[in-house]
Amino acid sequence: MSYIIEIATTDFTSTQSAVEGGADRIELCAALTEGGTTPSYGTILKCRNSFSVELFPIIRPRSGDFLFSDAEFEIMIEEVNLCRDSGCNGVVIGILNKDGTIDVERTSKLVELAYPLEVSFHRAFDRCKDPFKAKEQLIEIGCQRIITSGQRPTAPEGIDLIAQLLKAAGQRIIIMPGSGVRKENIKELAEKTGAIEFHSSLRSKEKTKMEFIHPAFANNEESYSNPAIDAEEVKALRKALN
Repeated sequence: MSYIIEIATTDFTSTQSAVEGGADRIELCAALTEGGTTPSYGTILKCRNSFSVELFPIIRPRSGDFLFSDAEFEIMIEEVNLCRDSGCNGVVIGILNKDGTIDVERTSKLVELAYPLEVSFHRAFDRCKDPFKAKEQLIEIGCQRIITSGQRPTAPEGIDLIAQLLKAAGQRIIIMPGSGVRKENIKELAEKTGAIEFHSSLRSKEKTKMEFIHPAFANNEESYSNPAIDAEEVKALRKALN
C-alpha cells in the first residue's frame, strides 16, 4: 500500500525538518498552536522555492471559530490568489455557517479561484452538524480531501466515524485522518478505517541557541524555545505503517 504522509508545519525551519523526514505533503501554517492561520507570503515563497514537496498553505485569517466576516472572506480570496500565483500545489480551507453547516457559496468561490490547485477542507468539518451531508456538499463543490478527526478531539477517538465516512465516500473524495496521529496509532488507523492519507503535526520544542538569556525571562518558554519537528519522528510515522 502506498501511503501519503502530510505534515503540518509552522515555519520554514519546521518545514525543512518535515521534508528531511520524508513528508509527502506540507500543510504550511502560522500559529499552529492555535489551530493554524495563514502563513506570511514570504514564508510561502521561501518554502515553495526551497522544497519540491507538495505545498498546501492553510487559508485562515485568524484563529477561533470558522464563521468569517465579509472582510475576512475578502482576505481569504486574496490569499488563495497569492498561493495559486506562487506555484503552490493546493490550499486548505474551511468556512461554516452559523447553524453548523458548510458555507457552500463561499467554499465554492474559493475552490473556483484556487483552480487548478487542489483544495482540502480542514477540521472545520469536525464542527459540522451533519458530517455525512457536509461530505456530500464538499464532493459536489469539488474539494479533493477532508481532514477530520471523526468529530472528536483526536482521530483515534473518532476512528469509528472516520471509517464510516471513508466507506460512504468511496473514491469520490479523500478522507484524511488528522489530529493526534502518531507512530503509536497510525497503523491501527490505517487498518480500521482504510485511510491511505494521514495528517500529523508532530509538534515539539527546541531550546534557543541564544547565548544571552535575560534573567527576567529565563523561565519564559516562549522567549527561549522555538517550534520544531524531529525529522526522525516523521520517518518513524511512515515506518509504523509498514
